[in-house]
Amino acid sequence: MYKMIGYLSSFLAHDEKCESYLIFSGETNLGNSVRILLYFLGLAYCFIGLSAITSRFFQSMENVVKHSREVVVIDPVTKAETIRHEKVWNYTIADISLLAFGTSFPQISLATIDAIRNLGDLYAGGLGPGTLVGSAAFDLFPIHAVCVVIPKAGELKKIADLGVWIVELFWSFWAYIWLYIILEVWTPNVITLWEALLTVLQYGLLLIHAYAQDKRWPYISLPIARDERPEDWVPEETPKQKSHERVECSEINHFNEENGDTVDIFSIHSENPRDMSYVRVPQIDDAENSDKVIETRLEDTCLLTIWKQQFVDALTVESQESKKMNNIYIRTARIFWQLLLLPWRFMFAFVPPCHIAHGWISFICSLLFISGIAYIVTKITDLISCVTGINAYVIAFTALASGTSWPDLVASKIAAKRQKTADSAIANITCSNSVNIYVGIGVPWLIDTLYNFIAYRQPLRIQNAGGLSFSLIVFFATSVGCISVLVARRIVFGAELGGPRLWAWITCAFFMLLWIIFVVLSSLKVSGFI
Repeated sequence: MYKMIGYLSSFLAHDEKCESYLIFSGETNLGNSVRILLYFLGLAYCFIGLSAITSRFFQSMENVVKHSREVVVIDPVTKAETIRHEKVWNYTIADISLLAFGTSFPQISLATIDAIRNLGDLYAGGLGPGTLVGSAAFDLFPIHAVCVVIPKAGELKKIADLGVWIVELFWSFWAYIWLYIILEVWTPNVITLWEALLTVLQYGLLLIHAYAQDKRWPYISLPIARDERPEDWVPEETPKQKSHERVECSEINHFNEENGDTVDIFSIHSENPRDMSYVRVPQIDDAENSDKVIETRLEDTCLLTIWKQQFVDALTVESQESKKMNNIYIRTARIFWQLLLLPWRFMFAFVPPCHIAHGWISFICSLLFISGIAYIVTKITDLISCVTGINAYVIAFTALASGTSWPDLVASKIAAKRQKTADSAIANITCSNSVNIYVGIGVPWLIDTLYNFIAYRQPLRIQNAGGLSFSLIVFFATSVGCISVLVARRIVFGAELGGPRLWAWITCAFFMLLWIIFVVLSSLKVSGFI
C-alpha cells in the first residue's frame, strides 16, 4: 500500500522535463500538464482516424471476399451445360484470415513498427506485445459484453457450427499457453529464431485445421454436426450509408461516411451471387423498353465519377437528413463531428474505389493508411510515457489496446445485430486473439530475432518478460470464466447471445468485471506493486 501511495505521489509530482517532441521542439517548453492533455487528445484523434479508415477498409474487404467465379456444370445424362456462380472464398477461411486479420491490423501494424524501430537492439520493444495482450483481453471481455446485449429482448442467437468454434477456441487458448512456454519454460526471458518462426507457422496450422473442420475431413475434424445455416446468411437490407447519384453512365452506388457507421462487411456470407461491379443503368427512352433495366460493367468514366464523389462526400459537412432536423443542438453537434472528421475523410478519399480489381487495390491502400496512423500512435505513446512517467506497458494494456481494438468491436457488433447466428460475431473475437499472437507478436519477433541472429548471433531478449507472463496467466484464468459463462448460456438459454434482458445485462456486467480485473492486476504487476 505504501509503495502504491509513493508511486501515485511521484506521478502527480512528476516534473522531470521530457526532451522528446512530436512535431516541433517548442513542445518541450510547454508544461507537463499541457503536453499530457495535448498528447492524449492527439491519441484520441488518431483512434478516430483509425475508425474512419476502417470503414473504407471493410468495404474493400467485402468486395474481395464476395468475388465469385463461373463454374460450368455438365449434366451426365443430358450433357446440358449449366453455369453457376461459386464464391472464391470459404466462409471459415474468410472469417479467420481477412476478417480477423483486418480487424487486428492496427495492433499488428503497431507491433511491427515497434519491432522495426528496435532493430539492432538486443531487447525487444514492449509496446507491441503489451498492446496485443491487452487487445486480446479487450476483445474477449468488453466485446463479448457488447455482443450479448445487442440482440433484441428475447431474441436468441447461437453458434451454428460448434465444431469450427471449438477449433478456433482451442488455437486461441493454445496461443497464450505457447507464449507462456517460450517466455518462461524453454528459454526464459529470451526468444530464439526458431521459437519466433514456429509462432508464425502456427497461424497456418490454424487455417488448415479450421478449414478441415468446416469441410468435415475424416480423422482431423470433430464429429460435431453443424446446425442448418439460414438460406440468407444476412437479411437483405439497404445500409443507411449507401447513397445514390444519377449520372450519365449509370446510377452509381457509392459509400457515404456521413453517419460515421461501418459498412456491412458481413454480406460476405450472403448467398446472393450478384457482383456489385454491375450497376443499373437509366431506363431507355423508347416506349417499348421503358420498363427494362440493363446491367453493364462499370466503365472507367464511372469509376472516376465514384472517385470524385468520394471527395464530394468527404467535404460535405451537413447532409440533407441533418438539414431537416428541428433540434438545433443535435444538428450543431453533428456538424461539429463532421468538421472533426473532415481531415481524415478527405485524406482517405484518395483511396481508390473498391470496385477496381475486386477491391484489392483499395484493400492494400487502406492497410498503408492504417500503418501510417499506427506509427503516429507509437510516437505519441512514447511521449505520453516520457512526460507522465507511466510505464509504457500500462498505456499499452489500457489506452492503446482499447483504441486499436475499435475495429474488432464494430465488426462483432454488426455481426451480432444483423446475422441470424452468432458465428461471425464470436469467431471474430476468438480468431482475432489467435492472430494477435501468431501474427501480431510472431512476425515482429521474427523480424528482430532474424536481424539479431544475422548481425550478432544473439537471440532476442525480453526486458519485462515477468510482467508479460503474469498478464498471460491472469488472462488465461479470466478467459476460462468468460468461456464458462458462454457455455452455461448455451445450456440454459440455448444460445450464447441475447435472451432475457436481465440475464443478458448481468452477463455483460460480469464480462466487464473480468476485464477490469485483468487491467488492474496486469498494471500493478508491470508497475512493480505485486
